[in-house]
Amino acid sequence: MNNIRMLSVALASSFLLLANSAGAAIIPLQATLDGAQANAGLGTGSLATGSATMTFDDVTNLFNWNISWNTDDLLDGTGSETVMHFHGPAPAGVNAGVQVNFGGISGTSSPSIGSATITTAQATDLLAGLWYINIHTTAWPGGEIRGQVEVVPVPAALWLFGSGLLGLIGISRRKKAA
Repeated sequence: MNNIRMLSVALASSFLLLANSAGAAIIPLQATLDGAQANAGLGTGSLATGSATMTFDDVTNLFNWNISWNTDDLLDGTGSETVMHFHGPAPAGVNAGVQVNFGGISGTSSPSIGSATITTAQATDLLAGLWYINIHTTAWPGGEIRGQVEVVPVPAALWLFGSGLLGLIGISRRKKAA
């Protein structure tokens, strides 16, 4: 009886997980910005750093971001960002065209928080890790700090839960067959 109860709880939990995956998936993304990644991977020597957290809704194609950086460490010392963009498609160390201009949405100061609806082709490149964030300054008009956008990995715990669930189902089937 305990095995049946345990199997019922496991199945109910899996249905909850499947119900969430049937709707929109909100995909988390992240980036770390620095001067070493800028200038097509040649670097700028900038001590400025930044970080970004983003989400992408795979049904509505809504892309949200929250990007912060340290303006005090920009090379000219004045925090004079000029423009900021998401560029792509390009792997790390390669330059590409502008996909989304986020400097004009919330101004050119840290943090930049905003959203945009992107095309299906843009979404494919974004989720493949082919977009990067570039913050341009007066000292580096081509971009002083840069960071490649990456999908946040699925936690290993989810895979462990799924494997355990499959194991419980297999044990239950073997007992019924015996």
